Amino acid sequence: MKLSAEYYANTDVNFLAKDLLGKIIYTATGETVTAGIIVETEAYFGIEDKASHAYGNRRTARTEVMYQKGGLAYVYLCYGIHHLLNVVTSVENDPKCVLIRSIQPLYGFQEMETRRKMPVEKPAISSGPGSLTKALGVDLSFNRQNLTEDRIWIEDHGITYEPAEISEAPRIGIGYAEEHALLPLRFFVSNSKYARNK
Repeated sequence: MKLSAEYYANTDVNFLAKDLLGKIIYTATGETVTAGIIVETEAYFGIEDKASHAYGNRRTARTEVMYQKGGLAYVYLCYGIHHLLNVVTSVENDPKCVLIRSIQPLYGFQEMETRRKMPVEKPAISSGPGSLTKALGVDLSFNRQNLTEDRIWIEDHGITYEPAEISEAPRIGIGYAEEHALLPLRFFVSNSKYARNK
């Protein structure tokens, strides 16, 4: 079942970051559909989060999508190389989001292997936020796409994890965020080989 707009409107971004583990993210490019199980996420809690693009209530052409009602994709280019995929959450003018960090390939293996030039059994195919977007074919054209429509969406197939199966750790690559760099806002399925669980 495709997640509803109401699901994304939840203001508790930490809850959503954990709850999205086990959900299935799909992309459709032309006739090609690829999908993976979300196994690693990071929560970004908005204008007070020193690691967030919206810290200090910054509103720019790039970040404006974060200020919309939850349920949109926020895709941006990191280091001029990697496309990173975020799920915009919460209500309008509360710019919270969940970074999708890793997925376990589920559907469209051949296309993923072609895009990544490696077998799906190799964790690097979709481990890490830049790798999973390549595997799913996500680029800047997916920015602002509605997650309840038919180009990129997330479904609930009833995959759940007990609290003991989910690990929490500091987010990665945000040393500039001072004390917020140490907050345990990265969540991953502990036994998944596709999660970057270091």
